[in-house]
Amino acid sequence: MEYHNAVLLKETVDGLDVKPDGVYVDVTFGGGGHSREILSRLGSSGKLYAFDQDKDALANTIEDDRFVLINENFRYIKRFLRFYGVREVDGVLADFGVSSHQFDVAERGFSTRFEAKLDMRMNQDNKLSAFEVINEYDEEQLREVFFQYGELRQAPAMARVIVSERKTAPIETSEQLKVILKQFLNHRRENKVLAQIYQAIRIEVNQEIQVLKELLMQMPEILKVGGRLSFISYHSLEDRLVKRFIRNGLFEGEPERDVFGNFEVPLKKVGGLIVPSQDEIKVNNRARSAKLRIAEKI
Repeated sequence: MEYHNAVLLKETVDGLDVKPDGVYVDVTFGGGGHSREILSRLGSSGKLYAFDQDKDALANTIEDDRFVLINENFRYIKRFLRFYGVREVDGVLADFGVSSHQFDVAERGFSTRFEAKLDMRMNQDNKLSAFEVINEYDEEQLREVFFQYGELRQAPAMARVIVSERKTAPIETSEQLKVILKQFLNHRRENKVLAQIYQAIRIEVNQEIQVLKELLMQMPEILKVGGRLSFISYHSLEDRLVKRFIRNGLFEGEPERDVFGNFEVPLKKVGGLIVPSQDEIKVNNRARSAKLRIAEKI
Protein backbone atom coordinates (compact mmCIF):
# COMPACT_ATOMS: atom_id res chain seq x y z
CA MET A 1 0.00 0.00 0.00
CA GLU A 2 1.41 3.35 -0.97
CA TYR A 3 1.45 5.94 1.81
CA HIS A 4 0.04 8.68 -0.41
CA ASN A 5 -0.21 9.54 -4.10
CA ALA A 6 0.88 13.16 -4.51
CA VAL A 7 -1.92 15.16 -6.15
CA LEU A 8 -1.18 17.55 -9.06
CA LEU A 9 2.49 16.65 -8.61
CA LYS A 10 3.98 18.34 -11.67
CA GLU A 11 1.61 21.32 -11.65
CA THR A 12 2.20 22.12 -7.97
CA VAL A 13 5.99 21.96 -8.20
CA ASP A 14 5.97 23.80 -11.56
CA GLY A 15 4.08 26.56 -9.71
CA LEU A 16 7.07 27.10 -7.43
CA ASP A 17 9.32 27.89 -10.43
CA VAL A 18 12.16 26.07 -8.61
CA LYS A 19 15.58 27.71 -8.70
CA PRO A 20 18.46 25.20 -8.45
CA ASP A 21 20.06 27.09 -5.55
CA GLY A 22 16.78 28.07 -3.86
CA VAL A 23 15.36 27.34 -0.42
CA TYR A 24 11.92 25.70 -0.35
CA VAL A 25 9.43 24.37 2.18
CA ASP A 26 6.94 21.51 1.81
CA VAL A 27 4.63 22.04 4.78
CA THR A 28 2.65 18.81 4.21
CA PHE A 29 5.32 16.14 3.68
CA GLY A 30 3.12 13.02 3.97
CA GLY A 31 4.53 10.35 1.66
CA GLY A 32 7.16 12.73 0.33
CA GLY A 33 6.03 12.80 -3.30
CA HIS A 34 6.09 16.59 -3.69
CA SER A 35 9.34 16.84 -1.71
CA ARG A 36 11.10 14.32 -3.97
CA GLU A 37 9.98 16.24 -7.04
CA ILE A 38 11.32 19.51 -5.59
CA LEU A 39 14.64 17.83 -4.71
CA SER A 40 14.92 16.49 -8.28
CA ARG A 41 14.92 20.10 -9.50
CA LEU A 42 17.33 21.51 -6.89
CA GLY A 43 21.07 21.74 -7.40
CA SER A 44 23.71 20.77 -4.85
CA SER A 45 23.41 24.11 -3.01
CA GLY A 46 19.58 24.07 -2.83
CA LYS A 47 17.72 23.28 0.38
CA LEU A 48 14.33 21.80 1.21
CA TYR A 49 12.64 21.87 4.62
CA ALA A 50 9.51 19.79 5.17
CA PHE A 51 6.90 19.73 7.95
CA ASP A 52 4.58 16.95 9.07
CA GLN A 53 2.98 16.68 12.50
CA ASP A 54 2.07 13.00 12.00
CA LYS A 55 4.76 10.68 13.39
CA ASP A 56 3.79 8.03 10.81
CA ALA A 57 5.17 10.32 8.09
CA LEU A 58 8.67 10.17 9.61
CA ALA A 59 9.07 6.67 8.14
CA ASN A 60 9.10 8.30 4.68
CA THR A 61 12.03 10.64 5.37
CA ILE A 62 14.46 11.24 2.50
CA GLU A 63 18.17 10.59 2.95
CA ASP A 64 19.58 13.70 1.29
CA ASP A 65 21.93 16.34 2.71
CA ARG A 66 19.73 19.03 1.15
CA PHE A 67 16.65 17.85 3.07
CA VAL A 68 15.38 18.44 6.62
CA LEU A 69 12.10 16.93 7.94
CA ILE A 70 10.54 18.72 10.92
CA ASN A 71 7.95 16.76 12.96
CA GLU A 72 5.78 19.78 13.80
CA ASN A 73 2.59 21.53 12.76
CA PHE A 74 3.19 23.98 9.91
CA ARG A 75 1.53 26.75 11.92
CA TYR A 76 5.00 27.11 13.49
CA ILE A 77 6.78 27.50 10.16
CA LYS A 78 8.50 30.81 10.94
CA ARG A 79 9.69 29.67 14.38
CA PHE A 80 11.29 26.46 13.12
CA LEU A 81 12.81 27.97 9.99
CA ARG A 82 14.49 30.56 12.19
CA PHE A 83 15.79 27.73 14.41
CA TYR A 84 17.62 26.55 11.27
CA GLY A 85 18.81 30.07 10.49
CA VAL A 86 16.35 30.65 7.65
CA ARG A 87 14.42 33.93 7.47
CA GLU A 88 13.22 33.95 3.86
CA VAL A 89 12.52 31.22 1.32
CA ASP A 90 11.95 30.98 -2.42
CA GLY A 91 8.77 28.95 -2.20
CA VAL A 92 6.26 27.14 0.00
CA LEU A 93 4.19 24.14 -1.12
CA ALA A 94 1.13 22.79 0.70
CA ASP A 95 -1.30 19.94 0.02
CA PHE A 96 -4.00 20.30 2.68
CA GLY A 97 -5.67 16.94 2.07
CA VAL A 98 -5.75 14.05 4.52
CA SER A 99 -3.14 11.53 3.36
CA SER A 100 -4.19 8.20 1.88
CA HIS A 101 -2.36 6.53 4.77
CA GLN A 102 -4.46 8.37 7.33
CA PHE A 103 -7.65 7.37 5.50
CA ASP A 104 -6.59 3.75 5.03
CA VAL A 105 -5.42 2.95 8.56
CA ALA A 106 -8.72 2.11 10.26
CA GLU A 107 -7.70 2.92 13.83
CA ARG A 108 -6.91 6.54 12.93
CA GLY A 109 -10.67 7.09 12.58
CA PHE A 110 -10.55 9.34 9.48
CA SER A 111 -12.53 7.13 7.13
CA THR A 112 -16.26 6.46 7.05
CA ARG A 113 -15.47 2.97 5.69
CA PHE A 114 -14.21 1.47 8.93
CA GLU A 115 -15.46 0.76 12.43
CA ALA A 116 -13.00 2.58 14.69
CA LYS A 117 -12.71 4.58 17.88
CA LEU A 118 -13.47 8.26 17.42
CA ASP A 119 -10.05 9.84 16.94
CA MET A 120 -9.13 11.84 13.75
CA ARG A 121 -6.00 13.42 15.26
CA MET A 122 -3.31 14.22 12.69
CA ASN A 123 -0.92 14.70 15.59
CA GLN A 124 -1.52 11.70 17.83
CA ASP A 125 -0.04 13.54 20.82
CA ASN A 126 -2.84 16.12 20.80
CA LYS A 127 -5.33 15.85 23.66
CA LEU A 128 -8.40 16.83 21.64
CA SER A 129 -9.80 13.94 19.58
CA ALA A 130 -13.14 13.25 17.90
CA PHE A 131 -14.21 11.50 21.11
CA GLU A 132 -13.93 14.73 23.13
CA VAL A 133 -15.72 16.76 20.45
CA ILE A 134 -18.67 14.34 20.30
CA ASN A 135 -18.91 13.64 24.04
CA GLU A 136 -17.87 16.89 25.71
CA TYR A 137 -18.90 19.78 23.44
CA ASP A 138 -22.22 21.34 24.42
CA GLU A 139 -25.12 21.46 21.99
CA GLU A 140 -24.32 24.96 20.71
CA GLN A 141 -20.67 24.09 20.09
CA LEU A 142 -21.61 20.93 18.20
CA ARG A 143 -24.13 22.83 16.12
CA GLU A 144 -21.47 25.37 15.14
CA VAL A 145 -18.96 22.66 14.23
CA PHE A 146 -21.44 20.86 11.95
CA PHE A 147 -22.79 24.06 10.42
CA GLN A 148 -19.53 25.96 9.93
CA TYR A 149 -17.21 23.11 8.95
CA GLY A 150 -19.60 20.57 7.44
CA GLU A 151 -22.02 23.10 5.93
CA LEU A 152 -24.83 20.83 7.17
CA ARG A 153 -28.33 22.33 7.19
CA GLN A 154 -29.46 19.81 9.79
CA ALA A 155 -26.67 20.79 12.19
CA PRO A 156 -29.05 21.89 15.02
CA ALA A 157 -30.99 18.63 14.95
CA MET A 158 -27.79 16.54 14.74
CA ALA A 159 -26.34 18.32 17.77
CA ARG A 160 -29.55 17.74 19.77
CA VAL A 161 -29.60 14.02 18.99
CA ILE A 162 -25.93 13.54 19.96
CA VAL A 163 -26.33 15.40 23.26
CA SER A 164 -29.45 13.37 24.08
CA GLU A 165 -27.94 9.98 23.20
CA ARG A 166 -24.64 10.46 25.06
CA LYS A 167 -26.54 10.90 28.35
CA THR A 168 -27.07 7.13 28.38
CA ALA A 169 -23.46 6.16 27.57
CA PRO A 170 -20.42 7.73 25.86
CA ILE A 171 -20.33 7.60 22.06
CA GLU A 172 -17.01 5.82 21.46
CA THR A 173 -16.95 4.50 17.89
CA SER A 174 -17.71 5.57 14.35
CA GLU A 175 -20.39 2.88 14.10
CA GLN A 176 -22.17 4.18 17.21
CA LEU A 177 -22.12 7.70 15.73
CA LYS A 178 -23.56 6.43 12.42
CA VAL A 179 -26.39 4.62 14.20
CA ILE A 180 -27.22 7.71 16.30
CA LEU A 181 -27.30 9.93 13.20
CA LYS A 182 -29.05 7.34 11.00
CA GLN A 183 -32.20 9.47 10.64
CA PHE A 184 -30.12 12.09 8.76
CA LEU A 185 -28.53 9.56 6.38
CA ASN A 186 -31.08 8.84 3.69
CA HIS A 187 -29.94 6.10 1.32
CA ARG A 188 -29.21 8.27 -1.73
CA ARG A 189 -27.05 10.78 0.11
CA GLU A 190 -25.66 8.70 2.97
CA ASN A 191 -22.01 8.78 1.87
CA LYS A 192 -22.09 12.51 1.09
CA VAL A 193 -23.64 13.48 4.43
CA LEU A 194 -21.30 11.16 6.36
CA ALA A 195 -18.33 12.74 4.59
CA GLN A 196 -19.58 16.20 5.62
CA ILE A 197 -20.01 15.07 9.24
CA TYR A 198 -16.52 13.56 9.33
CA GLN A 199 -15.02 16.62 7.66
CA ALA A 200 -16.59 18.91 10.26
CA ILE A 201 -15.29 16.87 13.21
CA ARG A 202 -11.83 16.47 11.66
CA ILE A 203 -11.47 20.20 11.01
CA GLU A 204 -12.41 20.96 14.62
CA VAL A 205 -10.09 18.30 16.08
CA ASN A 206 -7.10 19.55 14.10
CA GLN A 207 -8.01 23.28 14.11
CA GLU A 208 -7.51 23.17 10.36
CA ILE A 209 -9.07 26.54 9.51
CA GLN A 210 -7.17 28.43 12.21
CA VAL A 211 -3.92 26.67 11.28
CA LEU A 212 -4.38 27.55 7.59
CA LYS A 213 -5.00 31.20 8.49
CA GLU A 214 -1.84 31.26 10.62
CA LEU A 215 0.18 29.78 7.74
CA LEU A 216 -1.15 32.27 5.20
CA MET A 217 -0.50 35.25 7.48
CA GLN A 218 3.17 34.25 7.71
CA MET A 219 3.66 34.01 3.94
CA PRO A 220 4.36 37.71 3.23
CA GLU A 221 7.14 37.70 5.81
CA ILE A 222 8.67 34.32 4.94
CA LEU A 223 8.66 34.55 1.14
CA LYS A 224 11.37 36.49 -0.66
CA VAL A 225 10.23 39.05 -3.22
CA GLY A 226 9.40 36.91 -6.25
CA GLY A 227 9.00 33.84 -4.03
CA ARG A 228 5.99 31.62 -4.68
CA LEU A 229 3.34 29.71 -2.77
CA SER A 230 1.65 26.72 -4.37
CA PHE A 231 -1.32 25.52 -2.30
CA ILE A 232 -3.79 22.66 -2.91
CA SER A 233 -7.16 22.82 -1.13
CA TYR A 234 -9.91 20.17 -1.05
CA HIS A 235 -13.02 21.92 0.19
CA SER A 236 -14.58 25.33 -0.25
CA LEU A 237 -13.75 26.55 3.28
CA GLU A 238 -10.01 26.22 2.64
CA ASP A 239 -10.12 27.37 -0.96
CA ARG A 240 -12.04 30.55 -0.10
CA LEU A 241 -9.43 31.50 2.51
CA VAL A 242 -6.53 30.92 0.12
CA LYS A 243 -8.28 32.76 -2.73
CA ARG A 244 -9.23 35.77 -0.60
CA PHE A 245 -5.80 36.08 1.02
CA ILE A 246 -4.08 36.02 -2.38
CA ARG A 247 -6.55 38.59 -3.75
CA ASN A 248 -6.51 41.17 -0.95
CA GLY A 249 -4.39 39.96 1.97
CA LEU A 250 -7.45 39.49 4.21
CA PHE A 251 -9.82 36.66 5.12
CA GLU A 252 -12.92 38.84 5.30
CA GLY A 253 -13.90 42.41 4.53
CA GLU A 254 -12.09 44.67 2.09
CA PRO A 255 -8.60 46.22 2.28
CA GLU A 256 -8.14 49.91 2.99
CA ARG A 257 -7.97 51.95 -0.21
CA ASP A 258 -6.17 55.22 -0.91
CA VAL A 259 -7.92 58.33 -2.26
CA PHE A 260 -7.68 56.92 -5.77
CA GLY A 261 -9.39 53.65 -4.78
CA ASN A 262 -6.19 51.58 -4.97
CA PHE A 263 -4.94 49.18 -2.33
CA GLU A 264 -1.70 47.30 -1.75
CA VAL A 265 -1.54 43.54 -1.33
CA PRO A 266 1.48 41.37 -0.45
CA LEU A 267 0.82 38.71 -3.09
CA LYS A 268 -0.32 38.48 -6.70
CA LYS A 269 -1.90 35.42 -8.24
CA VAL A 270 -0.01 33.46 -10.88
CA GLY A 271 -2.27 31.97 -13.53
CA GLY A 272 -5.76 30.72 -12.79
CA LEU A 273 -7.27 27.91 -10.77
CA ILE A 274 -5.78 24.49 -11.63
CA VAL A 275 -7.70 21.23 -11.12
CA PRO A 276 -6.68 17.62 -11.83
CA SER A 277 -7.22 16.10 -15.26
CA GLN A 278 -9.74 13.32 -15.76
CA ASP A 279 -6.81 10.94 -16.29
CA GLU A 280 -5.38 11.79 -12.86
CA ILE A 281 -8.78 11.40 -11.19
CA LYS A 282 -9.15 7.93 -12.79
CA VAL A 283 -5.83 6.88 -11.26
CA ASN A 284 -6.38 8.65 -7.91
CA ASN A 285 -10.05 9.30 -7.10
CA ARG A 286 -9.08 11.33 -4.00
CA ALA A 287 -7.74 14.03 -6.35
CA ARG A 288 -11.24 14.83 -7.67
CA SER A 289 -11.91 17.83 -5.39
CA ALA A 290 -8.36 19.28 -5.44
CA LYS A 291 -7.91 22.96 -6.32
CA LEU A 292 -4.46 24.45 -6.84
CA ARG A 293 -3.75 28.17 -6.51
CA ILE A 294 -0.35 29.77 -7.07
CA ALA A 295 0.80 33.23 -5.95
CA GLU A 296 3.96 35.31 -5.88
CA LYS A 297 5.30 37.76 -3.31
CA ILE A 298 5.29 41.27 -4.73
